[in-house]
Amino acid sequence: MKLLVVGSVAFDAIETPFGKTDKILGGAATYIGITSSVLGVKSGIVSVVGGDFPQEHLDMFTNRNVNIEGIEIVKDGKTFFWSGKYHNDLNTRDTLATEVNVLENFDPKIPDSMQDAEILLLGNLHPGVQLSVLEKMHNRPKLVILDTMNFWMDTAWDILMQMIAKTDVITINDEEARQLSGEYSLVKAAKKIHGMGPEYVIIKKGEHGALLFHDGKVFAIPALPLEEVFDPTGAGDTFAGGFAAYLAKKEKTDFETMKSALIVGSAMASFTVEKFGTERIEEVNEADMFERLRQFKELTTFDVELQ
Repeated sequence: MKLLVVGSVAFDAIETPFGKTDKILGGAATYIGITSSVLGVKSGIVSVVGGDFPQEHLDMFTNRNVNIEGIEIVKDGKTFFWSGKYHNDLNTRDTLATEVNVLENFDPKIPDSMQDAEILLLGNLHPGVQLSVLEKMHNRPKLVILDTMNFWMDTAWDILMQMIAKTDVITINDEEARQLSGEYSLVKAAKKIHGMGPEYVIIKKGEHGALLFHDGKVFAIPALPLEEVFDPTGAGDTFAGGFAAYLAKKEKTDFETMKSALIVGSAMASFTVEKFGTERIEEVNEADMFERLRQFKELTTFDVELQ
């Protein structure tokens, strides 16, 4: 299956307790595209960048067999830029700068070569932009996966509800799930979110793993304990990319396949946090992924005798 990714291709500047970077490659679609290439899945990115975006980054996508026909280049514009500083626990951060730039007037253009994509992953953008992508697709993809955040819940509730109603899988963190549903219990939250439209609800819990809800069933996975965690930026996008790419690779979108996809997504995300930005995930190959999946299996497999 082809995977179509709509989201930001951007610059980040990151500071954590372990160091800081200058302006580096970032953006949700960037992490997702790189992750899908590790799984050998044909993907395409729809995004927008400015004339300041280096050709070497575009070449990186092309070399990874990521279709970039949908990346618009605004020659006289500047690429989206975000700068942030993480606290010691790496779970909280302060935004130091956000320059929306060319993303402010982003009008997604779906290339003909990706119109037949069976899986559509909508990265964290304004829900109005996400809706416009669905409207521009000649045929509705078999699976629509949505990422969103509390900012859109605060500022664009009505149109966000329209988008969620057209979604098959929604992926949000625990704080966002509680805000979206008005429920503290994540089980109750997922049930209420199901009622908004999505058949599958994924709730990410950071270093505590993730939950998958479907038709009264729950599947939970841990996060892999790591010795080195340098930068959590992009981990959620890598998670979504691994999840979607695995479904595309297996050409299945049922609950059992999604359980495995959740583990693949978490395994890929565990690479991203080991270095700044995309540096670590760009190094990963298929053998690395299988070794990390083996570690996950050892972490979660056990036998219990009940007398």
